[in-house]
Amino acid sequence: QLVCEDVNVDRFYPVLYPKASRLILAFDEHVLSNHFKFGVIYQKLGQTSEEELFGTTEESPAFAEFLDVLGQRVQLRDFKGFRGGLDVTHGQTGSESVYCHFRDKEIMFHVSTKLPYTEGDAQQLQRKRHIGNDIVAIVFQDENTPFVPDMIASNFLHAFVVVQL
Repeated sequence: QLVCEDVNVDRFYPVLYPKASRLILAFDEHVLSNHFKFGVIYQKLGQTSEEELFGTTEESPAFAEFLDVLGQRVQLRDFKGFRGGLDVTHGQTGSESVYCHFRDKEIMFHVSTKLPYTEGDAQQLQRKRHIGNDIVAIVFQDENTPFVPDMIASNFLHAFVVVQL
């Protein structure tokens, strides 16, 4: 059965080319991305503003354990995998991140507490520059604190996954 009855298939002919399936697969893979970057934000009890979220510098043991579930901690200097826009030469985006290689897909996590903290910068633009340009952000909460996507001003963040203990 045809997907669209309006299409005239009278002039369709079989392709008799042995490498056709490989060429189609190669074209298909061109469109598919095997590299992903996700933001990870640690939200402590009572934090309800963007400044508070991006201003957190320490990690709870539960958040550290959650990061270990997401992937492996990697040193960014000279890192050879997908870097997700992080600096692997000069250390300008921190020294460590979380990375996962799963079923031929590479994921680099932009972890709020691992991106550089700038004293005196209430907006933490270094951190927001990466997480704010991701499409998906994972928000980890130690305790029940309201999270509203509007807390983070971004034209790119479209999906939030809230993980709570």
